[in-house]
Amino acid sequence: MGMVKSKQNGMNGQAIDEEGPHNGSAITPSIEQVERTDIYRWRLRDERGCQTWHYLRTDQETEVWPQSIADRYFLGLPLDLPDLPASKTPIDSIQNALSFFSQLQLPPGNWACEYGGPMFLLPGLVCAWYVTQTPIPQPVAIEMKRYLFARQNPDDGGWGLHIEGESTAYGTIMTYVVLRLLGAGEEDKRLIKARGMLHQLGGAVNGPHWAKFWLAVLGVMEWDAVNPVPPELWLVPDWVPFAPWRWWIHMRQVFLPMSYIYSTKFVVPSTPLTRQIREELYTQSYSSVNFASHRNSISSRDNYHPKTFILTILNWLLVYIWFPFLRTESIRKWAEGWTIDLIQREDENTDYANLAPVNSAMNMVACYIYDGPDSYSVRRHRERLPEFLWMKHEGMLVNGTNGVQTWDTSWLVQAVVEAGLAQDPKWIPMLKRALEFLEDQQIRENCKEQDVCYRQQRKGAWAFSTKLQGYTVSDTTSEALKAVLMLQSLPEYPQLVSGERIQDAIDTLLTMQNASGGFASYEPTRGSQYLEILNAAEVFGRIMVEYDYPECSTAVVTALRLFSKYNPSYRKADISKALDGALKYIRKAQRPDGSWYGSWGICFTYAGMFALESLSSVGENYTNNPRVSKACEFLICKQRDDGGWGESYKSCETGIYVQRDSQVVMTSWAIIGLMAAEYPDRRPIERAVRLIMGRQQKNGEWLQEGIEGVFNKSVMISYPNYKFTFTIKALGMFAERYGNSSML
Repeated sequence: MGMVKSKQNGMNGQAIDEEGPHNGSAITPSIEQVERTDIYRWRLRDERGCQTWHYLRTDQETEVWPQSIADRYFLGLPLDLPDLPASKTPIDSIQNALSFFSQLQLPPGNWACEYGGPMFLLPGLVCAWYVTQTPIPQPVAIEMKRYLFARQNPDDGGWGLHIEGESTAYGTIMTYVVLRLLGAGEEDKRLIKARGMLHQLGGAVNGPHWAKFWLAVLGVMEWDAVNPVPPELWLVPDWVPFAPWRWWIHMRQVFLPMSYIYSTKFVVPSTPLTRQIREELYTQSYSSVNFASHRNSISSRDNYHPKTFILTILNWLLVYIWFPFLRTESIRKWAEGWTIDLIQREDENTDYANLAPVNSAMNMVACYIYDGPDSYSVRRHRERLPEFLWMKHEGMLVNGTNGVQTWDTSWLVQAVVEAGLAQDPKWIPMLKRALEFLEDQQIRENCKEQDVCYRQQRKGAWAFSTKLQGYTVSDTTSEALKAVLMLQSLPEYPQLVSGERIQDAIDTLLTMQNASGGFASYEPTRGSQYLEILNAAEVFGRIMVEYDYPECSTAVVTALRLFSKYNPSYRKADISKALDGALKYIRKAQRPDGSWYGSWGICFTYAGMFALESLSSVGENYTNNPRVSKACEFLICKQRDDGGWGESYKSCETGIYVQRDSQVVMTSWAIIGLMAAEYPDRRPIERAVRLIMGRQQKNGEWLQEGIEGVFNKSVMISYPNYKFTFTIKALGMFAERYGNSSML
């Protein structure tokens, strides 16, 4: 097989003007050489939220399909937009921001953006392509390499778990291997430096479980080094406390294809390239490595959640007792057959879009093994995987999902409404298109045999990205519902989402509450937190089960209250009970210092904003509630000298607030919370507003600053549109509460 096959004209592109050769064999550019495509030939297509990047072949094609302002913005190209009148008031600033951001709205009515940050997403897709002999379009291969080299740590040559993290074994192993598969030569000075870092970390034997899994599939590590992933767990009766259906959706959907592939012990046929990579990943010759002795080896930099003693014992029993002595052939076939059945149901329920890129890549490999190279399932995966790709000025990355379409569009609508501009004739067409998109993306039916495949009710819900991806998310459903209700309450907007469909959304939200009163993300919590004892991923925390989240709980609270404003009689008792439980949870989740821990944004600032909005919705504010005043004082004491707020991702990892330079997004979160709580001193809020307005560019945009999002405590992820949606919301709230006075 050799290097990943490369199409000269793939991705609707032709051979490109390159600064180095790319002729289907490994290349050895010097550290000064940077392969790149002609960035002016890239285009983003958005069809009902399905976003794919295309590289055009000819000048004639580029003339027929010119780059849009959105294309050029995403690619970091000059926009040639005129300077706008200088903002003096918050509404001036919002008008300028909308003048800019409205030009990024895509034809279906949604907004798009990079959703990157984690460095382990791209390697999984490339590994799947390599294993399944899927040709990688040459422009994609070149731009993937360019992105990975752009994100290399300049000091030690490694790569981290995410773009702001220190170099880790996981990031360095997987990125190194993928660069080699994409054609980078072992004598490339950047890879020489990366190998040095990898060897300092102990070599590939010190990679975490997910890295070892992919290395074994590629044949550059023996399966003996991979801790067991038994598909038999899927045969456990549902009433068993550790049955996989109880796990968090992302964990179980990764474990599902991983367990099937592990059981088959599939290894791609070796090639000169993979045999060479074997000799590069270790601190000794490949043939001399005792792989079985390294099942539990892991670099200290990667060991965020160390394996428990119980898990280590269970792994030992599986390896040395179950597999060699107790597992029968009939049990193996039964377990593999049931896991394949569940994989097929996941594929069919999402039309092969799948939950996210990690399980999508693994599902593709499982289908390749079971159905064969030319099967419909493999072909359809090949067609859908490009939806995870994103092109930017640094090159091509892989997004954390197939986009943030519904999520970001919902927030923009709400921000404009709260700024009092939804009835401004200038913005009505933009918001009508956004409403049309949200109407189109509401999920209208439940999954086929949803109980069999352990899926949550979804009729009436909205997914984080698109209807086709199809996973209910509590906060996305809530924020989209609020956006729809806000617009449809105004005479300028059509009633696109019927009352019955709105009630469907409420019905689904009410199924998602936990016994604690709080709300989780994709489904109610199904298992005990003690299942974290079985967390084998090592690099992530809080990954085994769903948890209550202040952010999700607040989204549902505010959505239910807004719905009840317009529909006071529908399921009145159920909604009242749900609100009481959610607010009880939010109050209980507050820490002694007045803060809340955030799980989806960084971190205490993000959660504090949501929690204070919840409490405000029932009339609790700084003056009448000591809980709220304590939360406000926590935020106030974190304000920086320049008037802003800046919180490091380290807060998520450590559970302790860690400062960083002020960011407009976090500054917006902080003052949204303070204003919701009716904090009595407007001076710190005014200072923050001046910082936000002062950082706005002459064309109306704000520049990207630090990373904003997080999941599983240790992985950071980007939400670039937050610098528009939350700044607009914060400035609009300020103008509504304090008047639209001159600030600059």
